[in-house]
Amino acid sequence: MAYIGNKPANKAVVASDLDPAVITGQTALAVAPADTDEFLISDAGVLKRIDASLVGGGGITEADMYRLTTTSSNSDQNPLTNWERVDDATFSKIGTGISVSTGIFSFAVTGLYKIDFIAQTRVNTGNNGTLRVRGSSDNFSNNDELVKTTYGQISSGNPYQTHILSTFFNCTNVSTHKIRCDISMASAYDIFGDTDINKTTISFIRLGDSQ
Repeated sequence: MAYIGNKPANKAVVASDLDPAVITGQTALAVAPADTDEFLISDAGVLKRIDASLVGGGGITEADMYRLTTTSSNSDQNPLTNWERVDDATFSKIGTGISVSTGIFSFAVTGLYKIDFIAQTRVNTGNNGTLRVRGSSDNFSNNDELVKTTYGQISSGNPYQTHILSTFFNCTNVSTHKIRCDISMASAYDIFGDTDINKTTISFIRLGDSQ
């Protein structure tokens, strides 16, 4: 094979052979890399390529929120049903999101999730109730009480109360690890829901990989 100028040396390319213009002279990528874009890395001294989807960016990859659509009164619900994903004009989820069926919430992606259950309630004199967030690692053949609150009258008349139940949930298997919200209600008690505004909600934010 003929060469213009000197024949290249028969040796490996080393760092000193590279000019920064190899990178700076290329067209800039003005958006975040697509999942299938590739990087070149050194894996313990061995050059390998890796998809951008496997490079941890440290950002939130899953976030979703549901709200109770109707007000429930005077009866236990284990679990609470009548959930809908928030659909306000300014709402958006991140990632695939959480799914729900007959009050059981399922995850599309494993990870450590922060879960916040916020309930608006009203209870009459002398009555009380209990809210619970339950988690399961076996499709609710058994379940764990992750967090609960017991509530009752806090003033005369029919006091309105807001309850915040917050917990972490380590989802290591999307087929078996699920979440639900339970409520035990005495008579003359309401947990508020509405299809147009957030009154009782549950939100999920993936903080990172499962542990």
